[in-house]
Amino acid sequence: MPALIVGNWKMNGLGEDIAEIAAMAGSGARSVWIAPPFTLVDRAVIVSAGAVKIGGQDCHAKDKGAHTGCVSAAMLADLGATFVIVGHSERRRDNGEGDADVRAKVTAGRSAGLEVILCIGETREQRDAGDTNAVLTAQLAGSLPDEAEGLIIAYEPVWAIGTGLVPTLDDVAAAHAHIRGRLVARYGAAGHGIRILYGGSVTPANAADLLGVADVGGVLVGGASLTAQSLLAIAAAAP
Repeated sequence: MPALIVGNWKMNGLGEDIAEIAAMAGSGARSVWIAPPFTLVDRAVIVSAGAVKIGGQDCHAKDKGAHTGCVSAAMLADLGATFVIVGHSERRRDNGEGDADVRAKVTAGRSAGLEVILCIGETREQRDAGDTNAVLTAQLAGSLPDEAEGLIIAYEPVWAIGTGLVPTLDDVAAAHAHIRGRLVARYGAAGHGIRILYGGSVTPANAADLLGVADVGGVLVGGASLTAQSLLAIAAAAP
């Protein structure tokens, strides 16, 4: 199974930047997914022509209703999106989302037929206190849906996101091994089939090393996903 390369554009991208997604789509690179801002999802679906999967960066837990400014999973699917990211630490931090909120969004995404990338990760203070495994266990326990189908986990240590700091390869391996153990404990044999991504300051320079770590099934990329040149260099590093 080829490594999955997922780009999260966050609050970046205007109409002119669709050219970057078109270039990614035309490259022939395998297993590249992009989550542009909601304003670009429909145009990204068109220019990607199926060569690059397009998804949303978040969704509301409800299908519809009086939720001004929010976007439902059904709306994303209606635009042609095929996946959604939920539980990103920036959503947890900036919007006060807890594990129960994240779990409701996972359920909403799956109900709309979307694959769901569920993000978990510890802060610097939690890692320094030796609480990484406890934090990951708690986040998984509170956020995982009842079924494993269509689920992807992204381990993103909060302190590594956008900072240029990256855990050691041994630390990444340990975290992914712990997550795998919790998934198998929750889902049985199906837990072995859930892909676990690493995210947090992934660049073309470190991608090959990170993708070579046991149980790293791909990467969730932030700033380095904004240009085709950078993201395709990461994709080229995949084994």
